[in-house]
Amino acid sequence: MQTQYEFTINGARLIADLSGALYWPDQDMLIVADLHFEKASAFAARGVALPPYDTAATLQRLAAAFQTYQPKRFVSLGDAFHDDDWPARMSPRDRAALAQLAASVETVWVTGNHDPTPPVGLAGDAIAVLRVVGDGALVMRHEPMARNADFEAGELAGHLHPCAKLRQRGRNLRRRCFVHDGARAILPAFGALTGSLNIRDEAFDGLLEGAAYEAIMLGTARLAVVAPKRLLPDRLR
Repeated sequence: MQTQYEFTINGARLIADLSGALYWPDQDMLIVADLHFEKASAFAARGVALPPYDTAATLQRLAAAFQTYQPKRFVSLGDAFHDDDWPARMSPRDRAALAQLAASVETVWVTGNHDPTPPVGLAGDAIAVLRVVGDGALVMRHEPMARNADFEAGELAGHLHPCAKLRQRGRNLRRRCFVHDGARAILPAFGALTGSLNIRDEAFDGLLEGAAYEAIMLGTARLAVVAPKRLLPDRLR
């Protein structure tokens, strides 16, 4: 079963993992997007009851990715926390597990729309945009930029929670995915309690270069790399 897929962004060799994490071997860096820790408790605080296990489930998957790749550097591409009040709601056990992961490596918290301020009491640096040069030059931010004069090739972003849909063996499959066109990659949401947006949605218009992109769909046991011509929208536009 294929659980990893290698591709290149602006010269940088990257590995998409079945978990939804991205690994950059040249920099020994593990990258994830949209963890959304304490999302369920944020909804509960507003009177919407949800099972309070999303943070623990996300941490378990993140710890497994750390174990697999043993990175020296870790980057969260924004929205690691669902809001700024997460410290008051996160359990001591989950807080300790997260603190241990963050302190075990060189950590960078890219800020997002849900977490615009640095996380309280956790190791690591907070920054809006991170630029790193290795076997290729990458720029990491939360929200993908429009492809205009200010666009920088080598962008890694999250925010949109991409998923892909296709028809296979008589049924529709809709799964979280990485999507990239060689100049930009948009990562799937890593959090256990996150929705997803079809990459055929208009929110992705202009972000990917024509029909040259590919979707890396995350199944239950393996990855599937899908060409644009096979992808279906959720609804007709």
